[in-house]
This record gives sequence, structure tokens and C-alpha cells, in this order.
Amino acid sequence: MTVEVIEVRSWNELDEVLSQDVWNETLQRFRSTSVFRGVPYVWQSLESGLKRLGYPEAQTRKMESIILNSFIKYANYEFTGRDSLWNLLSLGQHHGLPTRLLDWTYSPYVAMHFAVGSMPDTSISGVIWRVDVNSFHAHLPQPLRSSLESEGFSAFTTDILDRHAKTLAEFDALSRDVFALFFEPPSLDARIVNQYALFSIMSDPNAALDDWLEEQGKRYTKIIIPGSLKLQLRDRLDWLNITERVLFPGLDGLCQWLRRYYTPFKALPPDEK
Repeated sequence: MTVEVIEVRSWNELDEVLSQDVWNETLQRFRSTSVFRGVPYVWQSLESGLKRLGYPEAQTRKMESIILNSFIKYANYEFTGRDSLWNLLSLGQHHGLPTRLLDWTYSPYVAMHFAVGSMPDTSISGVIWRVDVNSFHAHLPQPLRSSLESEGFSAFTTDILDRHAKTLAEFDALSRDVFALFFEPPSLDARIVNQYALFSIMSDPNAALDDWLEEQGKRYTKIIIPGSLKLQLRDRLDWLNITERVLFPGLDGLCQWLRRYYTPFKALPPDEK
């Protein structure tokens, strides 16, 4: 097992765990190489929205193409680089389209927001996944690795990926072995900017990222947040202004925030505060 499982019991303990390994000796700055993904249900694996649709493996690629082409046909969008596959995938994923992408963030507190949930369910635990980007990209196909190293980035941009693959079929064909990478979407909207967002993608639409990490022997962390801690974390995040109003700019996010903020929750026992 290459996964490190940590169950926290307090805000201070969680903050300490999330703050591990952030000091960069070379830069002499606090610059973490970790990325985070928060999910309010601890039993959920690192499966993409496309895989969770449950199609037989033989049909997944075909359905992926149908879903993406339907999105292109019906979406009313205006943004630079509209013909880029990677921009289209980014836009669709960010608005809930089932794709092979997974949402991540550079901010552990944004991940905490999603792990706690907008309306916290205290009967179940949440989870924050943490992966080191540098380790993650250590064994990419040579053309991709060379491009990343020459640019000096920790994650790919959509422009770099576009130079290597115009279609998902071309992307999958870059290596016989299944590989995965992180890329940053362009600033298509304020949500992407405010959520400090990036995506992971695998070269096999049927693959689950946690299974691949285990197979590759790559270290990653699964931080368990007990349900009894969620309300305390929710209030702390509000105090830090990590809210729906900020992460989802616009009337939808504002109304989500107001609905949650003014919903009465049962007070926690003293020993859980």
C-alpha cells in the first residue's frame, strides 16, 4: 500500500497535517508541491465522473465521445481558444459534465470546503486526498516530460497539451502504458480562478486514479475528516471567507451560501467544539 491514511480529530490537527512539507529549501519560501481534492463521502474512490456512469469498459470510449460532442453541439459558450479539446474538457468538467477529468486544487482550504460539504452531513466522514505533483509527473512519456521540464512548470497548461494531442485518441496513444498528469485550465471564469483549480487526467477512461497510484507505487495521502468535526470546520472556513459566495461567484453561489449560513444546525457537544 502506498497510501497514507490519517484520521484527524480537530481543526489544529488537520491544519498541521495539511501544512506538512510546505517549506521549499531551494526557494527559501513556503511553496508546497502538493495538490488536494476534497470529497464529502469517505468511501468514494478517485474515479472520474465518466467512470462513475457505470458503462461497460468496451463502451466507455464511445460514450465519452458522444457526451463531449453533445456538449459541443448544445453549449453556448464564448472564450478564447474555443476549438481546443483541453479548453472544452475544462469548461465541461467545471460545469458538471461527466468526463475523465478529476477536480483538484492547490489550496488545502478549498479542498476542505468540498470535503465538509455545503450542507454538512455529520453522519458520514469526508476525505481530503493529497498528491505530490513532482512525484506524480516523474514517469511521464518522454515527449510530455520534456515539454514540462523545458517550460519549468509543475503542471501542464492546455497550450502544452494541445501541442501533443488534438484529440483524446491522440493523447491515449502517447504511450502504451497508462499514464496520468495534472494540467491547469485557462481562466475561463471566476470559479476556476477562485478555486485555484487544476485537473488530473488519465490516458485510459476506464482507469481509477487511486488504483493507478497503487500500481505505480506512488505515495499519496488520504485524510479522513469525521462527521462530528464537519460543523466546526465549516464555521472556521466561513471565518476564513472560504465560502460558496467566493468559490462560486454569482447569484447561485450567493444563494447557496445564504441558505447554508442561516440554516440552524444542532449545537455540537462541548467535547466536539
